[in-house]
Amino acid sequence: MTLKRRNAVLTMAALLLGSLNLSAQATQIPASKLIQPDELVKLLQAPKGDKPLVLHVGFHVLYLQAHIPGAEYAGPAGEAAGLQKLRARIESLPRDKFIVIYCGCCPWDHCPSVKPADDLLRSMGFTNVRVLHIADNFGTDWRDKGYPTAKGE
Repeated sequence: MTLKRRNAVLTMAALLLGSLNLSAQATQIPASKLIQPDELVKLLQAPKGDKPLVLHVGFHVLYLQAHIPGAEYAGPAGEAAGLQKLRARIESLPRDKFIVIYCGCCPWDHCPSVKPADDLLRSMGFTNVRVLHIADNFGTDWRDKGYPTAKGE
């Protein structure tokens, strides 16, 4: 089995396990804390204004395949090691830093990563956090709409 195929199989297994154990977690994030894809695109493309730090909190293989340009990979927040990596990335930031987190691995109500990442940031005192609302997956709700993407690291 090739490395690429093995990673795809592992990702699918993780998605299935995550959706079985953590379904409906993402929907517990209040609507006031969400940002829609078209809103984020406008913010990122605006010539002026406060640009958010965009953090991908999903699976690494998905980040490598396609992510928001300028987004940093912060680890899979559905796992303890991913939360640790996220904590290390943000711990020195000012608590009012504008941060957008997203995953996009699967339908919103099955995402194993956005709720734990949001909970962590809020527990650390971050007050300007928004979660990118990706209803179906990154491909459908971002890439297929023609929004900019990047590949690789």
